[in-house]
Amino acid sequence: MKIRSNPKSLALYSTAIIIAFFSIVYIIFSYFFFEGRLLPLLLIDSIMAVFTYLLLRYVYNHFIYDKIRVIYKTIHRKKLMKGEKLEYLNKPDIIEDVNIEVENWEKGHEEEITKFKELEKYRREFIGNVSHELKTPIFNIQGYIQTLLDGGLEDPKINKTFLKRADKSVNRMIAIVDDLETISELESLELKLDFQDFDIVNLTKEVVEFLEMKARKKETRIFFREKYDKPIIVNADIKRIRQVLINLIENSIKYGKEKGGNCKISFFDMDENILIEVSDNGAGIAEKDLPRVFERFYRTDKARSRKQGGTGLGLAIVKHIMEAHNQTVNARSLPGVGTTFGLTVKKSGK
Repeated sequence: MKIRSNPKSLALYSTAIIIAFFSIVYIIFSYFFFEGRLLPLLLIDSIMAVFTYLLLRYVYNHFIYDKIRVIYKTIHRKKLMKGEKLEYLNKPDIIEDVNIEVENWEKGHEEEITKFKELEKYRREFIGNVSHELKTPIFNIQGYIQTLLDGGLEDPKINKTFLKRADKSVNRMIAIVDDLETISELESLELKLDFQDFDIVNLTKEVVEFLEMKARKKETRIFFREKYDKPIIVNADIKRIRQVLINLIENSIKYGKEKGGNCKISFFDMDENILIEVSDNGAGIAEKDLPRVFERFYRTDKARSRKQGGTGLGLAIVKHIMEAHNQTVNARSLPGVGTTFGLTVKKSGK
């Protein structure tokens, strides 16, 4: 039988044990010294029981239980909703409840510490990545300017070339800062999406036309899985979805085959959502790298990625935009075969 952890119950059980022990000792003592006369035992036990019970209850209540109530009250104070009453103080087994609360607090505290450690690690990695990404164009610009100051400015074969390279590095820095601002905006609670109905097929075709020149330079063919003659109406922020499509299709062009690359775009009806897939036939992504492709600055092949350009923030932006829409984006890949990015967009309710 489980003993309740409150002053009344504890005093009662403690008294019973003390009286039982006293009675046994008294019986043995009476048997050997008073020839077994036990008549006063009931009276003595009654008096002792009342006195012991009152004394123990007072001690438990004022020296133990009240202190536990304070601890319990402290534990709960920050958990209470506005206007909620402290009804737990009248529970019959507060000691057991305190034990449970302390165990839950310890577990939550450990999880919180683990989370803080992960955030701190992420913060250090993020600062290191930003520093590294900005350091390269800064050093390049510094080298170009130094060369021009050392006499290259007067050499027509050098000055224009180095100024173009410096301009390219400046544009890279601007792109990094712009993408960081975009992510900060997406993560802020102030971000408001402008939901509207639009034809996702038509929007995708506009993005393909916008990237046609890049695809042509890379000798990459962009095509749709099938003819989509009928409009597919979705409800989302058209500006943000355009940004997502540009990032994914441009990513497909960059990391497809150097020559003879393919970028296939597909649409699938998923009842309430439309699934959009953008596939390439590039080198693919290793399985160990797939879970991290949407992290900021994460590159599966750092040297090749920087050669291709980009800030390393495109897929992170895609993820944030889709999460802001309460939709999903994922990646699957086979090394040597290619990579497919899939995202969902809510269908129009009309």
